[in-house]
Amino acid sequence: MSLDLKSLVRTIPDYPKPGILFRDITTLIEHPEGFKESVERLAEAHRGLGFTHVAGIEARGFIFGAGVAIALGVGFVPVRKRGKLPGTTIGQNYALEYGVDTIEIHADVLSNVHKVLVVDDLIATGGTAIAAVGLIRRTGAICDHAAFAIDLPDLGGADKLRAEKVNVSALMAFEGH
Repeated sequence: MSLDLKSLVRTIPDYPKPGILFRDITTLIEHPEGFKESVERLAEAHRGLGFTHVAGIEARGFIFGAGVAIALGVGFVPVRKRGKLPGTTIGQNYALEYGVDTIEIHADVLSNVHKVLVVDDLIATGGTAIAAVGLIRRTGAICDHAAFAIDLPDLGGADKLRAEKVNVSALMAFEGH
C-alpha cells in the first residue's frame, strides 16, 4: 500500500515572510515509513539509467540525495555553499532575490566518465538546481536528470530546468508559493 506523501508535508503560512506558504519536509522525514517510501520512490524512478553519482544540494538535498545514492548503489556528491568543502573546489554563481551566491563541489570528484542525478528536497524558482547542473556539466559529467520531493510549479523552476535539457521529476506538487 502506497502512502499519501503529500499529507505528511506540513504547510506553514507566512514563513519566512507574509504571503509565503512554506512546505516543511521535516514532518515527512520524521515519519519513518514516509521518509523510506520517499527515498525508494525517488530511487526507483531513476534505477537502470546508468548513474554513477547522486549530487545532493545543501542542505535538505543531502537528506534525500544520500538515501537515493545508497538505494542506487552509487556515490554521493555534496553540492555545498562556498567555503564549506575542504580541498580544491570548483564553483558556480547563481542569482538570489537580492544578490549572488556560489555553490561548490570538489574539483576532483567528477569527469566525463560520470553520469549524475541531482537531488534536492524542493524546486521553486530553480536557481540553485540550474547552478548545480551547470557546475556538474562543467566537469564533463553527464547531468540530464533532477529529482525533487516537492515541486512548486507556480514558481517555474522545473520548467526552467527542462529548458536546460534536464528531465525533471518530483514526488508531489503544491500549487501557490
